[in-house]
Amino acid sequence: MKDTFITLAHGAGGEQTAELIDGIFKKYFSNSDLTADDAAVVNFQKGKLACSTDSFIVSPAFFSGGNIGKLSICGTVNDLACMGAKPLYLTAAFIIEEGFEISKLEQIASSMAETAAAAGVRIISGDTKVAGKGQVDGIFINTTGIGIVKEGTVTGGALVQDGDDIIVTGNIGQHGATILLARNDFGIQADVKSDCAPLWNIVNAITGISGNIHTIRDATRGGTGTVLYEIAGQSQVSIHIEQENIPVSPQVKGICGMLGLDPMYLACEGRLVIFCSHRDSEKIIEELHKYPESKDARIIGHAEKNNPGRVILKTELDTETLLPPPTGELLPRIC
Repeated sequence: MKDTFITLAHGAGGEQTAELIDGIFKKYFSNSDLTADDAAVVNFQKGKLACSTDSFIVSPAFFSGGNIGKLSICGTVNDLACMGAKPLYLTAAFIIEEGFEISKLEQIASSMAETAAAAGVRIISGDTKVAGKGQVDGIFINTTGIGIVKEGTVTGGALVQDGDDIIVTGNIGQHGATILLARNDFGIQADVKSDCAPLWNIVNAITGISGNIHTIRDATRGGTGTVLYEIAGQSQVSIHIEQENIPVSPQVKGICGMLGLDPMYLACEGRLVIFCSHRDSEKIIEELHKYPESKDARIIGHAEKNNPGRVILKTELDTETLLPPPTGELLPRIC
């Protein structure tokens, strides 16, 4: 592209819009289903469809382990995967601030294309709008995804059963800690990287070996603690977790210790919370350990059909306390 920065003309539908679409979006998103028409038309096999949409306003847009483009793909395909659905198609809509660097937009599009390929999903339609200087902070992205639900797989927040084990697929709080450090408000230096990753491959693997997985949820905004409270309420169970079993990297522990934060409420973008039958939990853990995204998976507790809505933490001192309920937003604009 001949331009260096996004201008209002790039969103006006004329020559510069066409140049932007051809020079960046078609360049990276090209596939046989990508359309130049007002809507994509695709063929579907028989079965149940899952559909999800999400908007991404993360600040900063670039961070260790990813950027807003990678995040926009992972966030939507993981929401589909949590419903047992193989992601197939995505639409992508961009709202870009006037003056945004085109080289950065190209990096974002390239990352989206790479992540979509890794997730096995096609970007088939999209939209671009340009907002005036100061009306948008750089770039916002919305992605909508459609997937086909794997036959025989039924998951949902209200389906937890008495005695289910709870699995977390890896170290928690990585993404939230990464964004916090990227903002450089505290001058802390630490080797922390976002866990941002597409997760259908591990969902496909574990649902292939067990038909007793009842709930899968990605612990994004609000973190693992918020997910546990949501599920406790939806399934009307109490959740019992053991602090010593919760996987947290030393770096995230250190950051949280310095700033008085709880890693249970820091966002993840590549971690799942899984509720499954106790009789299958060990073989699910064994399967999860085969994949780099879930090599640190652990059983952190179980669910009981009493005291519904409570999340009870067994501390490292062997005492029990209620996990503090989530309040407010610990870190705004983390996804």
